[in-house]
Amino acid sequence: MLLVDDGRVLAALDILFKEIAHADERYEAGGLSTVVTRRESRGHGLGRRLVVAARETMMERKLDLGLFTCDSPLQVFYESAGWRVLPGAVLIGGTPQAPFPSDQSGFDKVTMGDFFSPKARQAEALFRDSRIGLYSGEIDKLW
Repeated sequence: MLLVDDGRVLAALDILFKEIAHADERYEAGGLSTVVTRRESRGHGLGRRLVVAARETMMERKLDLGLFTCDSPLQVFYESAGWRVLPGAVLIGGTPQAPFPSDQSGFDKVTMGDFFSPKARQAEALFRDSRIGLYSGEIDKLW
């Protein structure tokens, strides 16, 4: 997604999609990646507008849930855009053969999410304090 003004990109992000398995159930999941705002455009709410639009897009696409990690200092930013912290949740990115957990040494990550479908809302408690196998691959190891 791009936020463009007069042909100039002011903010951008990627929405990634994947079916995940968790607690013996399958879910259509989306996540945010590479959220950026042009340096001189920061502080005007443009990134927040784009993150809100991405969340709305995930709901419109009828995904079950949205999941991603962010650096701890950004938690408040994402909460202001409608996302919630998932207490104790760890995303396991990478691959099953080369896992890339969000709680590895040297990381200061928080898992953010939201539950869109009735099935996901009913299972919300199963995502807290759990290790969630995202297995997003070698390129976007974590969302």
